[in-house]
Parts: sequence; C-alpha cells; structure tokens
Amino acid sequence: MSTASFYDQVQELVSRYPDPRSASLPALRLAQERHGYLTPVALRETAEALGVTPAFCESVATFYDMFHLEPVGRHTVEVCTNLACALVGAKGVVDALAAELGVEPGETTDDGEITLRTVECLGGCGYATVVSVDERYRHNVTAENAAEIVREIRGGD
Repeated sequence: MSTASFYDQVQELVSRYPDPRSASLPALRLAQERHGYLTPVALRETAEALGVTPAFCESVATFYDMFHLEPVGRHTVEVCTNLACALVGAKGVVDALAAELGVEPGETTDDGEITLRTVECLGGCGYATVVSVDERYRHNVTAENAAEIVREIRGGD
C-alpha cells in the first residue's frame, strides 16, 4: 500500500470528525494493520496525515493496550488483570499460559507465533477471567483450561 493511499484513507477517517485528532484511534489502527505494529515510520505517517506531531500519536498509542510499538506474534493472547478478573484467578491464568507457551507476559514465543500480554481490562467483568485470543474473547477462563487455548491456537482452531 502506498503512502498516498494511506494518507487518503486517513483523510477519509478525518472527514468523519469535527477535529482531526478525533480520528487518532482508527488512523493508528489502520497504520498498525499496515505495518504489523506501530513503527516509528507508521507513527510519523499517521501524524502527518492527521496534522499532529508524532509525539501525539505515540502518546495515544502508549495509552491504549490494543496498540503495539514492537513486533508481536501472529497470534496475540491477552489476559485481563483488572480487579474482577484478579479476584477469580487471573494471575493463575497468566502463569498457566506463560508455562504452556514458555514465555513471560510481554514476550513472543521463539517461533514468532504467539505473544502473551496482560491488559488492564477487556470489558467482561461479569465473565471473568476474560482472555482475548486474536481479538476474540473467551469468558470464565481458568488456569486449568489455559493449555486447551494454546493447543487450539497451535492447531489452527
């Protein structure tokens, strides 16, 4: 995809809002999809298209868990660690996933396939512990079924 078409796509997003900065989230999502993560180049291109500074884009990107400033695996596994999830065993889920994957939160498996992350909230307090696998939510996850999640990812399910 050329820079011009990215710029045009961001301009279309900007046209939907009264202030160009309001298009920051969808523009950063678009840049992340284009580059795989928000590289310095992606942040500069997004900033130019929005008419803001790269520092502004980086500040938005570092605030939200859905943005990545470093490469991530082909699959992402994110575990909610907010209060509701913590009370029903989120730490045990994180520990079980880490053991099964052989990585710590924030790391990617050696084969580059799976990145394990902890996030503040996935918005499913009534179904804690919530785990997002490639942006698809799993509810009521326990340490006991963490291995099943990893098998499904590795098996392509």
